[in-house]
Amino acid sequence: GTHYLLGRNGRGKTTLFKTLCGLIRPLGGDFEVVGRCQFLSEDLRFDHELPAHAVLGCLIRKKREEEAVEFAKRIELDLNKPYGKLSTGNQRKLSLLVSEFSLCRDDSEVVMLDEPFTGLDAPSRQAFLDYWEENSERITRLVSAHPDFDEMPVPSVVVISDGKMEHQSQPGACWGEVRQFLN
Repeated sequence: GTHYLLGRNGRGKTTLFKTLCGLIRPLGGDFEVVGRCQFLSEDLRFDHELPAHAVLGCLIRKKREEEAVEFAKRIELDLNKPYGKLSTGNQRKLSLLVSEFSLCRDDSEVVMLDEPFTGLDAPSRQAFLDYWEENSERITRLVSAHPDFDEMPVPSVVVISDGKMEHQSQPGACWGEVRQFLN
């Protein structure tokens, strides 16, 4: 399923993701991530001259590429444009497509998405949320986000506040109800 990692700026969300994925050493303690781990940084970039469809073709298995192209149409991403000519939001859409469609559905996957909604328009964001809900078997998504509307659903949340992490699971909960816990 999808779980949100919420915290104010500078509280360690990105550091936690990088630690869990083995990109940086933990300062202490033990943990285990069960499944193949993927980290999608908010500042992932591709060659500016490379067409968006070439990015997909290089990074996604052929058997999933057609599905990714169909999803790109759904979110109005022009795959013929060079990466450098895409808007910030469309660059983010491409990064999310690469992340989602490179997953191997045969294994357990843990995907950590750092600020994936930055620059996305509401219909595209909703398309990904719907896709995540429909495609959650064997996939755990941890999403670092600063929700921008009170009605955004956040049924499972890990809040980083006052140097502590706390998990809250409230089916039907939305950002407007959860944000009070952020300090």
